[in-house]
Amino acid sequence: MQVITTVQEMLDACANWTASETVGLVPTMGYLHEGHLSLFKQARAENSVLAASIFVNPTQFGPNEDLDRYPRDLPRDLRMLEDCGVDLVFTPTVAEMYPPGFSTFIDPGGTLTSVGEGASRPGHFRGVATVVLKLFQLIRPHQAYFGQKDAQQVAVISRMITDLNLPVSLRILPTYRENDGLAMSSRNAYLTPENRAASAILYKALRAGQQACENRVPDGPAGVVRIMQEIVAGEPRAALDYAEVRDPATFLSLEHLQAPALLLIAATVGATRLIDNFLLRADGTWEIGLKSAPVEQKKGNLS
Repeated sequence: MQVITTVQEMLDACANWTASETVGLVPTMGYLHEGHLSLFKQARAENSVLAASIFVNPTQFGPNEDLDRYPRDLPRDLRMLEDCGVDLVFTPTVAEMYPPGFSTFIDPGGTLTSVGEGASRPGHFRGVATVVLKLFQLIRPHQAYFGQKDAQQVAVISRMITDLNLPVSLRILPTYRENDGLAMSSRNAYLTPENRAASAILYKALRAGQQACENRVPDGPAGVVRIMQEIVAGEPRAALDYAEVRDPATFLSLEHLQAPALLLIAATVGATRLIDNFLLRADGTWEIGLKSAPVEQKKGNLS
């Protein structure tokens, strides 16, 4: 496994790839968990070259967020990536990615970045889009792999690929979950035992929202949102940021319960901010993620 730390080394490595090779990229900020590993395993099966990036991107963090304390353990991550059969790992410094005088940013607009995480974290998706485009330009992957947990990020990157005619296919894989339903995240390492137990409330709220959809709650999306809000309100350690029902591609609000639909939730448990979602697909089935075994998929019949 080759570990590359500079832009020039990365460009040189890409120049050695042949036209017959397919390149898969899994961008990460490190501190890997089973959800990340599922992306690498899928990418390994689908590509002749597997590339990873580990870069804690400062431009997607707000001034009062957790950039300085974001969990990091590069030696551990590299061992895990080697076990997954990764061919190349790009681990640049901040100065390498944003050298002095850097001033060109990708600024996604519209509803996609003005609601949900965009409203709660101004500038976040500007940083995400910029770093992902830089990685695409450097590594030139044929396929890029992301998790469904970051649904709004996925929508922003998908829009960027379409708008800028980028020659890369987006592969979105299910959220991986702990046994109590908590979505796997590097930030879960922040949780105290008490807050870790309380954090399952996000999954419970989404499950309640799913049930409300399947029961066709009379007041539609507003009723689903209200039910999710009530569930979170019952957990004193959790402070709800938002619970929403939106179109998964545009992030516009839905006036009626219909597929496709995305149930979104964000809450702070203790001092740790967590996000999660369930997706009601166009065919009426649910994407809610994977625990130790695949979760049963139910028909929604809302379209």
